[in-house]
Amino acid sequence: MPRQDAAASEATPSPGDPTAAPHRTPATQEPPTAPTPSAPTTPAAPDSPTTPAAPPTPLAVCVGESMAVLLPDRAGPLESVESFRLAVGGAESNVAGALTALGVPSAWISRVGDDGFGRRLLGELTARGVDVSGVAVDPHRPTGVYLKEVGGNTGDRHDLGPGRSRLHYHRRGSAAAALSPELLDDPTAARLLAGARLLHLSGITAALSDDCLALLRTLLAERRPGRLVSFDLNWRPALWRDRDLSVLPPLLDAADLLLLGADEAEAAFGTGDPHALRRLFPSPATVVVKDEARLVTAIARDGTAVAEPALTVQVVEATGAGDAFAAGYLAGTVRGLDQRRRLRLGHLSAACALTTHGDQAELPPDAVVDALLDASPEAWAATRVSVDGIVSPALPAAPTSTDASPTDPPPPSPARSPAPSPTAAHAHRSSPVAPGGGAPDPRPAATPALGAP
Repeated sequence: MPRQDAAASEATPSPGDPTAAPHRTPATQEPPTAPTPSAPTTPAAPDSPTTPAAPPTPLAVCVGESMAVLLPDRAGPLESVESFRLAVGGAESNVAGALTALGVPSAWISRVGDDGFGRRLLGELTARGVDVSGVAVDPHRPTGVYLKEVGGNTGDRHDLGPGRSRLHYHRRGSAAAALSPELLDDPTAARLLAGARLLHLSGITAALSDDCLALLRTLLAERRPGRLVSFDLNWRPALWRDRDLSVLPPLLDAADLLLLGADEAEAAFGTGDPHALRRLFPSPATVVVKDEARLVTAIARDGTAVAEPALTVQVVEATGAGDAFAAGYLAGTVRGLDQRRRLRLGHLSAACALTTHGDQAELPPDAVVDALLDASPEAWAATRVSVDGIVSPALPAAPTSTDASPTDPPPPSPARSPAPSPTAAHAHRSSPVAPGGGAPDPRPAATPALGAP
């Protein structure tokens, strides 16, 4: 959890003091370190203190706003909604959580209000294993909130209609909008940034305020050997309604790795063509263009292009799919995978997010992921991802009755078969394989939401 600033611990600022610095809540202790097998140990006294294990040093740092999300319990105009379900959303924090789940230790740096929504954000990110020590808690500005309105067939004249939705933002003057270059003066944030091999940013931050824009410019101008800077456009037209859009292209062109949605780029820059966008942004080492659910193309600076089709997915909810793709692709980059496998890991991560409720989803066991990343183009194209799991010619089939010994239990029904644990043998695998090793979410389907505010 965020730490306590020295200044804040000496005196509590008065509620009306606009110059008061944000404070940080005390950090939580990690579980004690387990002794190594070869080292002799002496049993500790019942109440003796133990040395907490040092958390893994974040390899990736994501900077940007997150918000509390209120999802309606029914379709129709907001005035007809009886209750809302509280969740959290934010592009950069989603990516941080997904990267951590993919084995890339990550931190999220931002600001939240000293309120219940801010505490919910910090609690959920901490539970996902994300380092939030660089998050400042603002005593005066609130955590941003947005509500989702979902269209239906109510017949009400204010109903948006089936398949349509609208987001209602309450973020003006939020704590995150006060992010500024002063962030770099914070010792904790500076330490996290200095040790990161990957820094992930998005265009949402640039639209929040002039101070946020100045922070992005400062971060992009500060080049460090061994650190990759990725930038996701994350186009939100409502945020740019009163902002100067001309500030955005130089930010994108200053990144090492640029992630663009073809439809977003079309709206923002007038083209969604990957090669036209590559010419528009010549500086990044790689430009990745996502053409919705069809194809993703990565183009190097020399014009070399690698394109990979998306998987066929039974979509439950679109929440966080774009952020999941970014996390998968970035995790593949950190691991040093080739371009095609990076794209496939992004697709697979997005597919698992699309088949679950919420904006975070686990991938299947490593052996399944490896088989899909190495699959032939034909096997990849034939792969299907659904709430029941993953079916692919690239995965070994379940053993037949003639393969099993008399003492072997019968294989589970494919529609209900859980994925084997990562430590289990993978020679015989029931199909389909459930992403994350779990059963489908038993909760009622939530209303669809965007992946990030």
